[in-house]
Amino acid sequence: MTDQRVPDDFPREPNLGSVTGVQPKLLVREVNGRYQCALSEEELWVRYDACEDLASQLAAYASRKINIAGLSPDVALTRAEKGARLKVDSGEWNLSQHEVAWVMKRTRQLLLAATDG
Repeated sequence: MTDQRVPDDFPREPNLGSVTGVQPKLLVREVNGRYQCALSEEELWVRYDACEDLASQLAAYASRKINIAGLSPDVALTRAEKGARLKVDSGEWNLSQHEVAWVMKRTRQLLLAATDG
């Protein structure tokens, strides 16, 4: 069994949205007879796990670019971030802007750990 602890620095933003109309409306969902606007712990862990996996893939990609193309770590990370943001902006990846920022921070950590070790 894997440890399903989500790091404290992982984004926990509520899934906010807007609904048109005259009166204010709350966007919630019913789960087990209770209304929720935030992700459950399991849903949060699934999002974290996907972001951690993406960070690992981007770190490996950046490492290849550094070794094969001779890019500096900053240039490789900038290019990886640009590509990730394009995928999010096009709707291909379902990540929030806060999650993209977290993924890039984590990618940098993984890349630095791989080059230092």
